[in-house]
Amino acid sequence: MNVVAKILLAGSAVALSSMAVASENDPAMLKLASTSGCLTCHSIESGKPGPKGMAPIGPAWQDVAKQYRGKPGAQDFLTRVVLEGSSPYSSHWKGKVSGLSMPPNAVAIKETDARLLVSWILSLGE
Repeated sequence: MNVVAKILLAGSAVALSSMAVASENDPAMLKLASTSGCLTCHSIESGKPGPKGMAPIGPAWQDVAKQYRGKPGAQDFLTRVVLEGSSPYSSHWKGKVSGLSMPPNAVAIKETDARLLVSWILSLGE
């Protein structure tokens, strides 16, 4: 392989890897999260209080990323939770959030958008 081809290949790899991880302030993802109602209960950064200083309603997305990133099936599981909601009887966020469970959101967000949002959430804090 000649030098020019190697440089082009290396440059392509760098460009693709930087495109794969969206920034925390990605305007498209923030708009999707806002218009879908996600930011009513969730924050991006860990440690932010909820209403009136209470525990936040839902977990911060950095915490979600920390808990699920790299786990097999995390993308599908979290997409299903976004669309179908979660059970108040199996919450692993108990004591950390004030909400009992996540309501179903299939009426607020399409599956393709939910999958895209979950992918972005899992990339936070990398």
